[in-house]
Amino acid sequence: MLQPVSVALKYGFLIVLYLFLAWVAASALLDLRRVWRRPTRDADELEGTSIYATADPLAAYDERFEPRLVVTSAPGYERGVAYDLSAGATLGRGDAEIPLYDPFASARHARITRQGVTMVLEDLGSTNGTYLNGQLLTGAQPLHEGDLIRIGDSEFSYQR
Repeated sequence: MLQPVSVALKYGFLIVLYLFLAWVAASALLDLRRVWRRPTRDADELEGTSIYATADPLAAYDERFEPRLVVTSAPGYERGVAYDLSAGATLGRGDAEIPLYDPFASARHARITRQGVTMVLEDLGSTNGTYLNGQLLTGAQPLHEGDLIRIGDSEFSYQR
């Protein structure tokens, strides 16, 4: 009597194990499809977008244009610390112009580039994503005065 129960438990365990493996494989494929569909854009590719339409070409030579990223709250930083973005910057835990001491940040998490007088934020394929004004960033987005950028537990404000 014990032998049929033992066999049924063995087969039941195998079925549950195979269902779990199928679920893991489907989840991994879904994540890979998201990565494959996400466009990767370099600063050169952004030149053909409508970002330039938002900026006055003559204003690119405005000497008063001083874009800054101000720390709102971030581990390892005091509130109000400002970073100059005139030449653009990379944010991340690794080799970055703006280092993040945040366990939720990737080594190269996000990049801010200059397009005339418009600063553009893009996620560099990070694990946890980059948020602009509370919305998950899905592509390169122009920054506006007062925009809030959140990476993990770190939050910054964009100032011009």
